[in-house]
Formats: sequence, C-alpha cells, structure tokens
Amino acid sequence: MLEFTDVKYEDLSSEQSNEIYTVRKAVFKDRLDWKVNCSEGKEFDQYDNNKTTYIFGRQNQSLICSLRFIETRHPTMIMNTFLPYFKNIHIPDGNFLESSRFFIDKDRLKQSTVCNEPVCLMLFLAKINYAQSRGYEGIYAIVSHSMLKIVKMSGWKIDVVERGISEKTAAVYLIFMPTDKLNQQILINNIQQQSWLRSDTLDSWPLSFHPKEQWSNKM
Repeated sequence: MLEFTDVKYEDLSSEQSNEIYTVRKAVFKDRLDWKVNCSEGKEFDQYDNNKTTYIFGRQNQSLICSLRFIETRHPTMIMNTFLPYFKNIHIPDGNFLESSRFFIDKDRLKQSTVCNEPVCLMLFLAKINYAQSRGYEGIYAIVSHSMLKIVKMSGWKIDVVERGISEKTAAVYLIFMPTDKLNQQILINNIQQQSWLRSDTLDSWPLSFHPKEQWSNKM
C-alpha cells in the first residue's frame, strides 16, 4: 500500500524528523549537489519551522517521497532564497501555498513494490487533494526546466508566472499550480490509466493506493 499523509513540523516524531532530513540530504546534497545546509548527515533550513507542513508518501512505512508546504503569507523561499533569480516576482494576497523540497527517493523507490507505479503523478495529486481539504486557492513553486517538463507532461494545467536564472546559470521558473476539480480529475484519469493500484479516496485526503486484491476485498 502507498499512503500519502500530512504532518505539521511541530508534530514530527524524532523518527520522522530524522528520516525526512536524512533522506533530503541524500537527495538534494549527495545526488543533486544543491547548495543546501547540512549537519550531522541531515538537510534542513530556516523554512523547516512551525509554519511548515510536510506531505509524506510511504510504502510499508518507508518514506518514498515528500514535499514541504508553507503558506505564502509567511516567509518563503520564493520571496527570499529565490528572489535574486528573478527580475520581478509578485505573489498575490490570498490563501496560497508554497511547495518546496519536492522529491522522490529513487533508491528507495527501486527497492519498493511500487517501483513501476506513477508515483510522481500520485504526489502531484496529493498536493491538490491536501490543498482542497484545507481550502487553499492554489500552489506556487520554483522549478527547474526538467521539472517544468514533468509537471506539464502530467497534464496539470499550470501557469508559468516568471522565468529566472539560478546561481548555476540554469533556467528556473516560478509556476502556479491550480488546485481545482478540473486539474484534480486530469491527474486522477492519468493515474488510473497508468497504475495497477486502486483507491477509493482519489478525490479526498488523506490519499492511499492499494493492490487490486486488497481493494477488491474492501468493496
């Protein structure tokens, strides 16, 4: 079973905290070589605070994927860390989220029973379902060119708000991800076409996927 849940920063157990920051270090520092803060084998920064909510994707209790949400009315990476990359950034007032530290751990995924599943699509859907469940109007994020292509290929009708250049002189993009029913259904349809797993909570939160046999037994 693959389960997506949310955990607030202040509710993280010591085991959850250790796991998420250790895996993030392996992904963002060791594999991607990002300029991130690391200490004692963990990656974390000032945006891991009591304004933060994490989305966890777990398979048999093992963390496969995750992302970090912060409401845009609080200090965010977009308006601080990434601001010098762009000539002009404006986030409108409203009930919006910033998404950051989005990852899928390739090594853990390969060792899992969901290695052939569209986990990225499922994590995108988890974004929408969580946002809908809390009444948010949409999600902003800074993405690389390769991630922009992945998001577009998912079918999600995102908007490119601004293009910038990173410290590595690579193109980066501020995107807006709508969390309406139309985009939710697009992702649901694409997941159903590609996945052998089934779910009776595709349009709700929390989100979980089960093997066909388990799903049939629940019916």
